This record gives sequence, C-alpha cells and structure tokens, in this order.
Amino acid sequence: MNYIISDFNSHDNFLPLSFTRAIAGFRVGILTIKEKWEKQLSSELSVKTEDYLQDKYRLNVESENILINAVLIPDDKIVKSVKGLRNAKLVKDGILLAYHVGSSEIDTIPGNTVEYSGDLLYLKNNTDIFSLNGICIERDFKIITQGRKSATLSETNRIFGKHPVFVENGCSAECVTINTTDGPVYLGENTKIMEGANIRGPFALCENSEIKMGAKIYGPTTIGPGCKVGGEINNSVFFAYSNKAHDGFLGNAVIGEWCNLGADTNNSNLKNNYAIVKLWNYEKEKFVSTGLQFCGLIMGDHSKCGINTMFNTGTVVGVSANIFGAGFPRNFIPSFSWGGHAGLSEYKTDTAFDVMTKVMERRNIALSETDKKIMSHIFEITAKYRNF
Repeated sequence: MNYIISDFNSHDNFLPLSFTRAIAGFRVGILTIKEKWEKQLSSELSVKTEDYLQDKYRLNVESENILINAVLIPDDKIVKSVKGLRNAKLVKDGILLAYHVGSSEIDTIPGNTVEYSGDLLYLKNNTDIFSLNGICIERDFKIITQGRKSATLSETNRIFGKHPVFVENGCSAECVTINTTDGPVYLGENTKIMEGANIRGPFALCENSEIKMGAKIYGPTTIGPGCKVGGEINNSVFFAYSNKAHDGFLGNAVIGEWCNLGADTNNSNLKNNYAIVKLWNYEKEKFVSTGLQFCGLIMGDHSKCGINTMFNTGTVVGVSANIFGAGFPRNFIPSFSWGGHAGLSEYKTDTAFDVMTKVMERRNIALSETDKKIMSHIFEITAKYRNF
C-alpha cells in the first residue's frame, strides 16, 4: 500500500508555522509527524500539501493509496484502522482521518464511511504543539529506544528520577543535573550539554544541538536538530536550526526554523490578570481564545529579535520578521516586518534573502531557488497585514 500524509484542509489554521512547511513536517515530541507515521507503518510516506509548497516535497501516487490527515498523532489502534481501509474514508466525530483511493481519484473522498471507535490525539491548533509535547515525547521515546541500548554519560553528571534517560552516540555532557521524575529524557546524536545545565523531563534534545552553561530547562520541552539554547526554557518546542543561546525566559512557545532570539529576550506566558490568552488566527483573521492560561510565543521561520526584546503574552510572529527596540512590540507581527514598539516597516525580500543565505551557510545548508520562490509567495500573500 502507498501512504500519503496530507494537510487536508488544515493549512491556514496552522499559520504562520505552516507558511513554510507541510503540517507533516511539524515537530511535536521527538519526531516530526511524518517521521512518527513512517516508524509506525514501517514505510516511507510522501507528502501532499499546498500548491506553492509542493515542490519542496515528494508526492508519490500509485494504483492504491491511503491519504492520512497530517494533524493525527499515530498510535497502534489508529495505525491498524488506517492500514485496513479499503474504498472508504475513516472518520471520527465528523473529522476526516484518512481515506483509500485509486491513482486517478487522489482528491476524491469515497462515500463509504468507517467510524473510528478509539480515542484520538491530534493537533487542533499551534498551541497543541507545546500542550501535547509531553505525551508525544513519551510515545516517541518508547518507539525510538525499544530494543536498543543507551550510550553512557560521564560520572560527573547527576541523574535521578523514575523515568529513563536514553543517550545516543556522540552526546557530550559534563556536570549536568537531569531529573526524570516527571518524564523521560532523550539526548540525540552529537549533542552537547555544557556544565551547570539543569534539565527536567520530559525532554528531548535532537541531533547536533547544544545547551549552554547554566541553562534551566523545564519539561515538556523539545529542542529540534541543529539548535543552540540557553537561559530558562519551559514547555517549548524548537523545530530546528534556531537559537536562543543566552539568558532570558521562553515559556509555552513554538519556535520555527532559522530563528534567533537575542540576548535577554523574554516572553510573558501568563497575563497579569490571569485571564485566558487570545492568539492571532490567520484563518479567522482575528484574535481567538486559546482556552489556555499559559501561552507565550509562536514564531515563524527565519524571524529574529534583538537583545532585550520583550514579547507580550500570546504573541504571534510571522515569517522573516526582524524585531528590535525598547518596549513591547505588538502581539501580532506580520511576516516580512522590520521594527518593534516604535513602529514597523516592510522588510524587503532582497535583504531578507541575503540574511537567510548567510544564516543557512553557517550550517552548510544552501538557500535554494525553491525556498526563494516559497518566500516570495509568502511575501505577496501577507502584504495585506503590513498596513503600516
């Protein structure tokens, strides 16, 4: 059977994080959603997404295909139901979970319905990325470590708690405190944790990432591949290649790829009046209640902020924004914006591409023509928000 993981109709609900990637590429827990399904199905999946993003992903269509809703977090029961689908759609409480079709009908949803009877874990919005991160770390941890033996850490480290620590080859850590009382800790390949760092699980440090001296990290937190982090972090997810290398607080946040938070950047994750936090929603084009008392920062790819930046509770930053200056910037910052509390101006694509190229070259990754085309499209479709 050929499996395809698809955004279905959820793309706009997950902006700005989905501006630059299919939902299948979202990291929650240790793995991306696509990686979770591939491990559960023991099969390589292709991706169906928005037209302007499709060139970034392989889409393979065969004579028989099962399309899977990318917001779904798989477990054994949903995987079994998906694998057994034939000429039907799988639904739960009106939510389309998956469907089986032939090669010429990939966009045609079958009329036959199979009602799924199990419990569902799925992303409803961007805040679920940090809200569900703990359970996803625990699930991914079991899948990744099953039947494998952990590498060992130096005896200079202090490890305690009831949950396990799993260490991949090439991990370096000295004089680190790891508390697994509330969840497991996963340390990926070629990672580095400097002395004096304090970590509480559930926690995942993905390959080639680094934790600076004296960092304080509270779970559930995931640091994706190629990141450098320090200071105080609580219940946050870094997708990949992003830095928060200095002191400052980040809590209940999702940071995309290629972002940089300047020294002493802080975000508020709790309003002074303890009220429920609202976030900007691109699909509805207004601020919408999250239902959460704790909610910090959602930042799209390639966005940066200067030293001492202060983000208010429930701030959404678009793609390729450059934020700096004293005072609190607004809590919705459009893509390709330049400035802060004192005002914003448009961040031109030529300048943005030059910065992107330099940033990515530091990790030996090139800014491709496909990337530029995607970014140019984002610049155009977000122009209506830059009414400065």
